[in-house]
Amino acid sequence: MDQQLLAFVTVAEEQNFTRAAEKLHMSQPAISQHIQNLEQRLDVKLLDRTNKYVRLNKAGEVAYHHAKDILGLYSQMDRLIQDLKEDASGSLNIGASFTFGEYVLPHVIADFRNKYPKITPTISIENTHTVVGQVARGELDIGIIEGKSIHEGGVEAEPFAEDIVVVVASNHHPLAREEFATPEQLAKEHWIIREKGSGTREITDHVLKTYGIHPKTMVEYSSTQVIKESVEAGLGVALLSKWVIRKELMWNTLREIPFTGSPFERQFSIVLRKSDFHTKATQLFREFLHEQSFTLI
Repeated sequence: MDQQLLAFVTVAEEQNFTRAAEKLHMSQPAISQHIQNLEQRLDVKLLDRTNKYVRLNKAGEVAYHHAKDILGLYSQMDRLIQDLKEDASGSLNIGASFTFGEYVLPHVIADFRNKYPKITPTISIENTHTVVGQVARGELDIGIIEGKSIHEGGVEAEPFAEDIVVVVASNHHPLAREEFATPEQLAKEHWIIREKGSGTREITDHVLKTYGIHPKTMVEYSSTQVIKESVEAGLGVALLSKWVIRKELMWNTLREIPFTGSPFERQFSIVLRKSDFHTKATQLFREFLHEQSFTLI
């Protein structure tokens, strides 16, 4: 590990030499010396320092961005080499979009931990756009998203499971008594949708555009759970994965509203950085996902 880069990144993030020294278990003079040596090495000042603050200057911002990448590569190298020496173990940083992360992933992790008890997963639940970005930056070992379209360089997506998406309303909603809804009827409804950047929002926009549904009113939330509760309370309709609503359908608190083209199918996809090297834990989890049978019951 490059101690100069580590000291520099920590000072930049803590914005304080004393806190950086405490975090790295070094003396403050040692931290200062590492920063000074790095600045001499690069022949440029990286930090603006006063009695009140420590801030990155323009050169420092460039150095910080690349130093983070370099330290990440050091860490990945260490983990990959350790993998060659021993059984699969250690940390596994998993990111998942909300539908899979909140409603499917907990059961997957329980089974995975039973099979590989030495691997310790850490879970981050974000929208699809955020998960893809975190994988691209090396902040996550592996991501799981809704759909397969990605708009980020350096990563690739591979489908591994099917998802079914339907329009739903409260069991007491007038449309719940209809055998079949028309696009005109759906356009008159209040739609409750996810925020931009989420996989559910992407397929919702696609369905509305494809079938010419132009809702008079829409409200967006960043929580699938809030959308589900709002629909159940009779506040409108939504397009949701059957994984999200399977209990509510079973309890008859929500009702699927069929219309032309529904139900809609999409895929859950694994997202990885484009690389010839991934940790053993990452590879095992990737293979584990492909081996599972994701069946809605």
